[in-house]
Amino acid sequence: MARKTDIPPSYYGEPRKFDPGFRGPIHNRGCTDVVCCVVFVVFILGYIALGTVAWIHGDPRKVVYPTDSHGQFCGQQGTPNANKAILFYFNILQCANPAVLINLQCPTTQLCVSKCPDRFATYLDMQYNYRYNKSYWEYYKQFCKPGFDNPRKSVAQVLRDEDCPSMIVPSRPFLQRCFPDFITRNGTLTVANKTVFKDGLGKTRSVIDLRDAAKDSNLEPRVNWTAIAGGITSLLDAKEVGMKIFEDYANSWYWILIGLVITMVVSLAFILLLRFTAGVLLWLIIFGVIAVVGYGIWHCYWEFSTLRGKPHGDGDVTISDIGFQTDFRVYLQLSQTWLIFMISLSVIEAVIIIILIFLRRRVRIAIALLKEGSRAIGYIMSTLFYPIITFVLLAICIAYWAVTAVFLASSGDAVYKVMSTQDKCMYANLTCDPETFSQTNVTKVCPGSQCTFAFYGGESLYHRYIFVLQLCNLLVFLWLVNFTIALGQCTLAGAFASYYWALRKPQDIPSCPLFSSFSRAVRYHTGSLAFGSLILAVVQMFRIVLEYLDHKLKGAHNAFARFLICCLKCCFWCLEHFIKFMNRNAYIMIAIYGKNFCTSAKDAFFLLMRNVVRVAVLDKVTDFLLFLGKVLISGSVGVLAFFFFTRKIPVIQEEVPSLNYYWVPLLTVIFGSYLIAHGFFNVYAMCVDTLFLCFCEDLERNDGSPLKPFFMSPQLHRILRREQGSKLSAAS
Repeated sequence: MARKTDIPPSYYGEPRKFDPGFRGPIHNRGCTDVVCCVVFVVFILGYIALGTVAWIHGDPRKVVYPTDSHGQFCGQQGTPNANKAILFYFNILQCANPAVLINLQCPTTQLCVSKCPDRFATYLDMQYNYRYNKSYWEYYKQFCKPGFDNPRKSVAQVLRDEDCPSMIVPSRPFLQRCFPDFITRNGTLTVANKTVFKDGLGKTRSVIDLRDAAKDSNLEPRVNWTAIAGGITSLLDAKEVGMKIFEDYANSWYWILIGLVITMVVSLAFILLLRFTAGVLLWLIIFGVIAVVGYGIWHCYWEFSTLRGKPHGDGDVTISDIGFQTDFRVYLQLSQTWLIFMISLSVIEAVIIIILIFLRRRVRIAIALLKEGSRAIGYIMSTLFYPIITFVLLAICIAYWAVTAVFLASSGDAVYKVMSTQDKCMYANLTCDPETFSQTNVTKVCPGSQCTFAFYGGESLYHRYIFVLQLCNLLVFLWLVNFTIALGQCTLAGAFASYYWALRKPQDIPSCPLFSSFSRAVRYHTGSLAFGSLILAVVQMFRIVLEYLDHKLKGAHNAFARFLICCLKCCFWCLEHFIKFMNRNAYIMIAIYGKNFCTSAKDAFFLLMRNVVRVAVLDKVTDFLLFLGKVLISGSVGVLAFFFFTRKIPVIQEEVPSLNYYWVPLLTVIFGSYLIAHGFFNVYAMCVDTLFLCFCEDLERNDGSPLKPFFMSPQLHRILRREQGSKLSAAS
């Protein structure tokens, strides 16, 4: 008597019946999901219209060029600021004002200048020295408002009218803006190698106070000028690291390109070798990865023991003792760093070995499936170059989205708002007109306030819904990206299905299978691909919104809200990956049978559930083997890059560029190599997934007899019979 928990085979649909006329992807098919196709085309036309409107109203100069207090671009040709490409803040310490969080604009006068200050100076010192040397004023006035030429004006009136800054400090341009040239030297914050300076009121200030304020962010700021200390130190630490990273990229970009080209050649050669030596090569991948990780463990242990063996070295110093350092090479001098690396690699090594021990039989079947995939790719070599088409289409989508987003963000006219340093100013954050601002009573009610450029916008319907249009831009972008990926998956699936369902290989394989599959996908199934892509895009949109909310709630103390957001993020992550898996298999069924998306997804799901054991183990084992291949290629190129950038290859030591951080080009090469290998192996993965579904259907349709012969290769059939024989032996 069957238990209630037993699921009858018909629960997931009836197995496929034998059809003597079935020979793979059917040719007599009709259009599917026509409504979705029409909606998709309408959205594309709307997206083009959105880009056109954004192009008309937007001005990317508003994003590229900094803007002064009057809304004029710095460095724009044909204007008085043509030779003044850098933005200078009269009092950058005012950027700590809460108004910055509301308007994203500092409540201080902003001026376009040709260069940043290179010395300490105050308005009081300038007035004192002006009596003896006029050159002091000539230098100082280039940081004052254009047209102001009265160095004898009292400092109180100058500060009230915002004619000149109260003080200037040595600065450097960063992102076309003048920032104080703060540098940390031996734990002390210095400005132009000085530790003291005079503020605008003539008082001597210690730069060390900035460091003290930055270290104790919980204390109330003692004076207004220290309020931004934490922000300045973190900003300038990031600026210092950013500038060094930029220099490293500028010095090593061509070597990075050479490394990526090597990866491309190695990946292509690797897949071609799989065509002839798949079994041997895949076992070499497995043991190669084990060997590479093992070498990493040994190297980490050697570094660890060497540092611990030093009598007066840094072996006993921990990462927490030194804190954050902009020179990351410091961490490599700590034994704790290498201990962490060694433990991490040991865990990875143990996981790989355990998987191989317990799944060795499935690994053999997966290797046979990969061999079959290598034969399919060998007969349809054009599939290896299809990722180039996908890459070009994705590049177009990304470029169009980015340009549209920039033009939308820069739409509108200059909007001016009242900026005040007083928290209780009743006019603060209200719009104003800079031409008539001096005639109003705002400056009397709120002394020190000014009419400052805030942002670009407007009150029209278009400008009020800029944020909504940006969301639409993002949603359609995600839709198009997922559609491009879906088109590639359906095209490759149709080509590889043509190979599998050819009884005599390669004689029965149709000519130009890749082009034929692409034509069928575009002509008949655009709606179905758009339907599946839309579902995935909506889920991804929800995930982006959740990430945004999580970012906003990081400073909140509502534990329940944080917990809820975390749970939702986890659920939507699982949902996205499940939809990706189902869409991938649905596109395979669409490529073979030409049915609509829902029917194809249902058929694929039922077929997988009828073979759930094979899906749960075999499919993941093949993914694991392909992942090892990607890791081996990117890791090997990474090891070569490591020896090159650390000058450990004597033959080409002189060619190595001078670098601040050798890990910058190294990580770029490793990450880029993995992406390139991922692009090539994605073709392989799609081939294996398609052959796997065809393999499951082949077992249901046929029994291997002369009347119902298997379409699978004899090698795969032998391994399958061996697996079934071992199962029968275990059962008996």
